[in-house]
Amino acid sequence: MKRIILICITIVGLTASSGLFAQKRATRQVRQVEAVIEQFKNALITPNEAQLRALTYPDLKYAHSTGLVQNQQEFIDRLISGKSDFLQIEYTHQTIDIIGKTATVRHLLSAKTFDSKVPGHIDLEILLVFVKHHGKWRLLARQAVKPYKGE
Repeated sequence: MKRIILICITIVGLTASSGLFAQKRATRQVRQVEAVIEQFKNALITPNEAQLRALTYPDLKYAHSTGLVQNQQEFIDRLISGKSDFLQIEYTHQTIDIIGKTATVRHLLSAKTFDSKVPGHIDLEILLVFVKHHGKWRLLARQAVKPYKGE
């Protein structure tokens, strides 16, 4: 009887510790994605081709709220040239969901811009899709839409 109780206690302990390990791993992954999002935001404000390339997946699909969809090189070129120029970016209402090696991020973006040397301001709802590739989170897709105002 003591042996059965000991086995049951061991099983319960192992189950609890594996759940705690999974929770810690998930928290660590969310923090990693949050760090990449911050790096990406900084790279949008101060564009550097090598950094932008390192943060994005080669098959990047970067969609603007206007309907323009760019590949990785077009996205980088537009930032480096100043056609897209972010002076300040703020993210709010951010959520991050991770399933395996894929992370989806949603947030509201509010930014001061200076696109093609014209001052502006944008408010957008953003969906980012990151994939973990060779141990690093990289942006695979981005979709921007104008905020929903209700019916």
